[in-house]
Amino acid sequence: MPTNPSHDPLSTDLAIPAPSLPYRPSTPKNCHLGIGLIGAGAITESHLQAYKNAGFQVLAIASRSPERATARRDQFFPKAKVYTDYRHLLDDPAIRIADIATATAFRAPIITDALLAGKDVLSQKPLALSLQEATRLVQLAKSLGRCLAVNQNGLWSPHQAYIRAAINAQIIGEVSSVDFSVHWDHHWICGTPFEALPHLILADFAIHWFDFATHFFGDRPALQVFASTAHAPHQRALPPFLAQASVQFERGQASFTFNASTPFGQEDRTTVIGSTGTIRSVGPTLLSQKVTLHTATGSSSPSLKGCWFPDGFQGAMAELLSAIEEDREPIHSAKHNLRTLALTFAAVESAEKGLPIRLPTPLDSPHTSRQDLYPL
Repeated sequence: MPTNPSHDPLSTDLAIPAPSLPYRPSTPKNCHLGIGLIGAGAITESHLQAYKNAGFQVLAIASRSPERATARRDQFFPKAKVYTDYRHLLDDPAIRIADIATATAFRAPIITDALLAGKDVLSQKPLALSLQEATRLVQLAKSLGRCLAVNQNGLWSPHQAYIRAAINAQIIGEVSSVDFSVHWDHHWICGTPFEALPHLILADFAIHWFDFATHFFGDRPALQVFASTAHAPHQRALPPFLAQASVQFERGQASFTFNASTPFGQEDRTTVIGSTGTIRSVGPTLLSQKVTLHTATGSSSPSLKGCWFPDGFQGAMAELLSAIEEDREPIHSAKHNLRTLALTFAAVESAEKGLPIRLPTPLDSPHTSRQDLYPL
């Protein structure tokens, strides 16, 4: 029999004030630890703009292209030094943090050198091309007493950060399901190196949403994933622009649906259902979202400040700075990111084989390698 909606606590229309939650990027006490940026590609404009907004101190930029590094320096931090060899940047004792934003294929050796040089590290995602290599980096950082974090900057997009804060505050109880539905137009990658990525959506884009899910479920690990990809009939890009995944978590499940070839009516939707409430975020893009929280006491929508770009990049660095100050593990630690990386690799493997894939356990001795996902 259909249920009576009047007895459904999640169907109430009673408007109540939204809980005030700590979703904004943290504010480190010391914003002046020296940062050295390694890499000067397109994404680093967002890094540097965020750091300038926050008052962080970038002391040097290293790139194989001195022209690009100089242009970034002149635009954001005119007093920064420019190097063509990143090892000269690492030799500078004034630099405490290495922000590594190179291509994935070059990243692990640079992270290794940075850690051995005594730097704390913020690495662009993905951390490495294999779980084995990523685990080695985590273990190296631990042995040297250094912080190693991964720039999963979406964690500080206002809507996702608020959802995570609501879950952490136990406002919706124990999470049972998480559903993501993202429909947007990704054709800007045509003619760029991104078009060469065979699993662009699952391996480069969806890794943010896989990361959201691992945080939403907390200590409950992902157990199995079943994923697929396909080409949209009207897409112009080379890699498949349709992707989906169903993930079994311990005592829960998550679904992911992506259509990167949506010219009209774009929408980004997140729904998280818990034992005592539901929280949902909906908007035309990942940069414009409205969050609604439903509990037995009523429904509320917070007025959120900020935007994923550049706030997400500020949040990633601010959290690392705060973790260094407080001598703790950052929430985007490489150790936690092993879960995200394992889920990403397993989703790609599932899509290729057409079979559900169980995730490796324990994650302290994995051997999954996916060098083919991020070719030069």
